[in-house]
Amino acid sequence: MSKADDLAFFVIVAQQPSLAAAGQHLGLSPPAVSRRLAALERRLGVRLMNRTTRRLSLTPEGSRYLEEGGRILADLGQLEHELAASRQSPRGLLRIGAGFGFGRRHLGPAVADFAALYPAVDVRLHLSDRPLDMAAEGIDIGIRFGLGGDSGLMARKIASNRRLLCAAPSYLDKRGIPQSPQELAHHDCIFIRENDQTNNVWKLLDGPQPVSVKVGGRVGSNHGEVAVDWALKGLGILLRSEWDIAPYLRSGELVRVLPHCSGVAADIHAMFLERHLLSAKVSFFLDFLTERFAGYRRDGGW
Repeated sequence: MSKADDLAFFVIVAQQPSLAAAGQHLGLSPPAVSRRLAALERRLGVRLMNRTTRRLSLTPEGSRYLEEGGRILADLGQLEHELAASRQSPRGLLRIGAGFGFGRRHLGPAVADFAALYPAVDVRLHLSDRPLDMAAEGIDIGIRFGLGGDSGLMARKIASNRRLLCAAPSYLDKRGIPQSPQELAHHDCIFIRENDQTNNVWKLLDGPQPVSVKVGGRVGSNHGEVAVDWALKGLGILLRSEWDIAPYLRSGELVRVLPHCSGVAADIHAMFLERHLLSAKVSFFLDFLTERFAGYRRDGGW
C-alpha cells in the first residue's frame, strides 16, 4: 500500500466509533482492520489510536496525523480534480514556438483568435529563426517546416507547403527567362541563410526527377521577408515557400519561374512532446490549427 493509501485508510478508521464499524465501511473484518492499523503504527513508529472492543480514541500523534493528513488528502483531491478538469477545458499557460515570418503573418493572427475563444488560456508565442529545443525551453507546440529527426516528438500536419521559384517581371525582362534548372546557374539567385548554412545548392524536383543546381548571386540574407523584398525589387530569382509568396504571385508582382519545377516540399507541422494525456490547452490548439488551415492541406492551397 502507498503512503497515501495508508493515510486514507486511517482517516476512515478515525471517523468510525469502533473497529467493527470501520471494517464494515471498508469491507474488511475487524481483525483485518486491526492488523493494518498495527502495521501503519509500526511503520510510523508511534501509536495512533487507543482501541478497545467497544471504542476507538486518538492519541496526540493520531490527532496530528488525522488533522494534517486530512488536509493533505483534500489538497491531493483538489489537485486531481483540477488536472481532470484541465483535460476538459483549456486553461493555463500555452507556449508556442515558430519562425519569424510564418509566426508573424499566419500564427500570430491564429493565436489572437484562439485567445479570444478561450480566455482561460495565456499564450506565449516565441519567434526565432533557429530551431528550438522544445523540452529544454518548455515549448508545448512548435511549428516546423518538414519533419526533422527529433526523437520523442510527435507531429500533426497543418498545411501543405510547396517551395517555388519566382522572380519579378522586371528581372526577367532584363535577364531573360530560364528554360531549364541548369540555366539557373547563369542567373542572379537570392540566398536565404538558415542555421549558418548558405543555400547555394538548390534541390529541385523537375517533375518527378530530382535535380541539384549550384547557383550564385549578389545578395543574400538570413531573413526570408528581406529576401522576398529583394525579389520584388528585381534583384534576382528566389526559391521560397508558397505561404510567403502566394499573395505576390496572385497580384503579378512576382511570377513563377520554371513552373514545372519546385523545391523539395516542406510541409508545415505542429510538433509536440506527448502523444497521450495531452492537456486540453495543447489538444484544443492543435485542433484549432488543424481546422484553421484545413484548406491548405492540399497543394496550391495558398
